[in-house]
Amino acid sequence: MTDEDETKYVNISLPAGTSRTEREGFLRLCKVLSTAPLDPRRRVVRERLFADAEITDLYNRPTLGAAAHTLIDLAEQGWTLKLYRHGPLLMPPPSHPDPETEKARIRRQEHLRRDPQLRQPSVRRFIERMEKPREHAGGLVSIFNLMRDGRELADALETADNPSAVIQPYVQIVDSGKCEHTGLALHDIWRYFRHTWSNAYFTVPGRSMPILVRDAATAHHAVIGLAAISSPVVQIAERDQWMGWDTDTFLESIRETPTQKVAQWLSTRIDTQLHEIYLEDLLNDDILQPTALQQPTLETVALLRADAERHRQKHHRTPLREVRQIERDNWTERARTPLFRSKRATALADTMETSLVLHPYLHPTPTAEGLAAALKDTKARTQVRRLVRRARGERVGTVIADLTVCGAVAPYNALAAGKLVGALAVSPKVISAYRTKYARPSEIASAMAGRSVERESRLSFISTTSLYGSGSSQYNRLRWPAKVMGGPDDQQISFHQLGRSRSFGTSQFTDDTVDALVRLSRLQGATVRVNSLFGEGVSPRLRKVRLGLAALGWSSNELLKHGRERIVYGVRLVENLRDYSLGIDPDPSYLVDPEQVDGEAAVAQWWFERWGHRRARQAAVAESMRTHRLVRPLRHGARVSLPDVEDAPSEQTPPATAQQA
Repeated sequence: MTDEDETKYVNISLPAGTSRTEREGFLRLCKVLSTAPLDPRRRVVRERLFADAEITDLYNRPTLGAAAHTLIDLAEQGWTLKLYRHGPLLMPPPSHPDPETEKARIRRQEHLRRDPQLRQPSVRRFIERMEKPREHAGGLVSIFNLMRDGRELADALETADNPSAVIQPYVQIVDSGKCEHTGLALHDIWRYFRHTWSNAYFTVPGRSMPILVRDAATAHHAVIGLAAISSPVVQIAERDQWMGWDTDTFLESIRETPTQKVAQWLSTRIDTQLHEIYLEDLLNDDILQPTALQQPTLETVALLRADAERHRQKHHRTPLREVRQIERDNWTERARTPLFRSKRATALADTMETSLVLHPYLHPTPTAEGLAAALKDTKARTQVRRLVRRARGERVGTVIADLTVCGAVAPYNALAAGKLVGALAVSPKVISAYRTKYARPSEIASAMAGRSVERESRLSFISTTSLYGSGSSQYNRLRWPAKVMGGPDDQQISFHQLGRSRSFGTSQFTDDTVDALVRLSRLQGATVRVNSLFGEGVSPRLRKVRLGLAALGWSSNELLKHGRERIVYGVRLVENLRDYSLGIDPDPSYLVDPEQVDGEAAVAQWWFERWGHRRARQAAVAESMRTHRLVRPLRHGARVSLPDVEDAPSEQTPPATAQQA
């Protein structure tokens, strides 16, 4: 057993300096939770727990409030609480060997955020508005017109001469437009069905392209399923190693086989990084001398790092309203903000340091021999690592993406239509639409350069993760001939299983808990403020929770482990995956023609022959479809199921990240 596998107890005593009243109140709450463990089948009403523990006025007791909310969240997730003489300890719940029991635990974890969201008055009003009939094209329509009656579908599949004509799928990219068949906004349609997922709906920072898969065989083109292509998680070890662009994997590869091509790329990377940094204010403030760009010195590097730290601190003191008043495309003004001044000074210092160390090996002409020599030098190898990490960081959000939402809705899900949605989500039509949508200036790169800079938008790879670690029937064995999408006869497109990931996250914490942790960290004068500004860093919610747990003196490394193992899948779209993804190759070599945007019928035919037809012939599947009915009493699995509103909280702010169904 490794240290990572060992069970670790987490001390959750309140920090030194907390008042005696707060410490006693927290211990009473611990006793309440240890003597009457929370029932995972029932919703926790925090006010009742606080009353039982005789703790009140948590707003004016921020330490107690943050600790109490955090403890309740973890107790609800099955963490074990032990009371000892020297303070309370928490032990994380073990993964259950029974897959169904483990899935139930994960669903409870997800419902911590989904159910409060569905109780919000604004969300309930949205659901009611979508279900209310409205006038369109001379008739009354609602979201129910976009659901297919399961009885009708089962009968049609049973009696049709050509069953594949009963379902006619096509991809619709969700934009600001409206559905021509119902008059409903496309994004509202997508959002409604997204609320039927096990986890909460929220917007994704960065790039995001929602997708509907619809059925032209029905009068109003019912929704078969939905997907979303979004900015990826920055680091997933299993994905990065499989792609070959993980730093260690890449360095080992070029150490074994150094090439002039890679040496030339490294030299070009240095020049490109220097060219994409706005310098005017650094020159005007005498932080940088013009000669230093051609002949960098260690003194200049030190001045830049000191300037970066000054402006980092200034950023955290700058009122948020001043930053958000800047026009979106005023790149020079954005470059001059303390946030980007700090980022520019750091990037320039790093690049100059790299240039100093690698110059003897890459000039005057980059060669394979020079690269091999550099990799034998510890300092030079460190700088090569820096260049590779920087290249990956620039392109991770542009040439690869995550399939953050993917699934079918009832009654189509009984036919394994999730596999159809998965295949269509990585089809040429989607890849082409993604490139068209994001062929525009990059916010961070443009703010760093003080001018418009457009990043690559041709995708090379799409990854996703299962919600459960016990397996994903949706992605298992999901592969198809490339010729179905206009590719060569001897190629296959597939969802490869890349490995299993046990990662950190915040899905185990409610919004009330995050708010309490943020308030505590600010009141204690946290030196790093999280403004949720694009460019500050990844996952603002994760960073907020880390700061709050640090203010409590509790171990964020342990408490942020959500105890969930997920299967990582990936779809390779190009042959030159590593070299194009890093930018060594300027152009992708696609496995299928990305301009072949009208191949949905062929994909649908493949899916029906491989999966749908087999399912449709099973009596149990037909019976399952028939349970979804659009006559009174209306019972349909594609309808949003709202939780009870007893003791519901008042209006809350929606969360800020997304995850797959």
